[in-house]
Amino acid sequence: MTRTLSLAIAALLGMSGTALSAGKIKAPSPEQLEKGKGLFTVNCVPCHGEKGDGSGPAAVALNPKPRNFAKEPFKQGTKPDEVFKSISTGVKDTPMVGFAHLSEEDRWALTHWVLTMVPQSGKAGGKKKGK
Repeated sequence: MTRTLSLAIAALLGMSGTALSAGKIKAPSPEQLEKGKGLFTVNCVPCHGEKGDGSGPAAVALNPKPRNFAKEPFKQGTKPDEVFKSISTGVKDTPMVGFAHLSEEDRWALTHWVLTMVPQSGKAGGKKKGK
């Protein structure tokens, strides 16, 4: 993968080029993102919808409603390790169940795909204070 492609993917995820080039944060490969997209379609679209806007067909029966990745804060944060934890263990007091039955590799691919749906400003991804 070229450095340009790596930086483009990092920018999508809100990672700095400096941190990426220093090797502190590894950008997902295009293959990993494609795998994450497929996993999202199978495992997440029923609740979160194709665009991650919380409009999946199962959303009408859920309380609270599934998160809209573009507009609502993530309860456990949007750093990759925080999203990975949410995917792995679920989110307390919500219908979001854990997906520990997926391999660790699959959960990381899913994590990186979900993060592509969060606006780069990060406004949707901050932790809520006191949660």
